[in-house]
Amino acid sequence: QVQLVESGGGLVQPGGSLTLSCAASGNIFSIEAMGWYRQAPGKERELVAMIDTIGIANYADSVKGRFTISRENARNRVYLQMNSLKPEDTAVYYCQADRLRDFGNYYRNYWGQGTQVTVSS
Repeated sequence: QVQLVESGGGLVQPGGSLTLSCAASGNIFSIEAMGWYRQAPGKERELVAMIDTIGIANYADSVKGRFTISRENARNRVYLQMNSLKPEDTAVYYCQADRLRDFGNYYRNYWGQGTQVTVSS
């Protein structure tokens, strides 16, 4: 069994910063990529950022230059540093483990439960 637990969401003023954390635990041999998605009310879930095991990261155009994703492979953790936050960043942010391999050699994608980020004055 695998669990992804996010933390760090909350209410922040425009221009402020937040750091999201996600810890994966359980039956984990390796995780090819870890990332963050978000879903705003009435919108589809979208990719925010993704990082692979050697640190190559991809970002949505809307967050480039403002958000930074990082990862601790040994601890199966991923972080999202969010700076210069805008009201349009308001959403539920979900952590994803992409192509997680367990000790039985099964591959699956896993999601966290989500954490709310609200950017408002």
